[in-house]
Amino acid sequence: MIVRILGEGQLDVPESALDRLNELDAAVEAAVESSDEAGFATALAALLDGVREVGTAHPADALDESDMILPPADATIDEVRAMLGDDGLIPG
Repeated sequence: MIVRILGEGQLDVPESALDRLNELDAAVEAAVESSDEAGFATALAALLDGVREVGTAHPADALDESDMILPPADATIDEVRAMLGDDGLIPG
């Protein structure tokens, strides 16, 4: 699947990584729901780092649509709150 981190680009992420990424996403979602700014910053950094660790750069010249779009590392809790869907940032 193709994951875009806003401001960074697209990464090809294997489906096998979804369970771990969903765990990290749940921490982001919990921090947003409780308005825990410090926990949010830590959880978002962990999620983005997790995607970067398992992902490989998607060709920059490819015009492929992203399957998921994640906020940039400097996103605010309110910006992420607006992006959250029923399944958090990572569906599944």
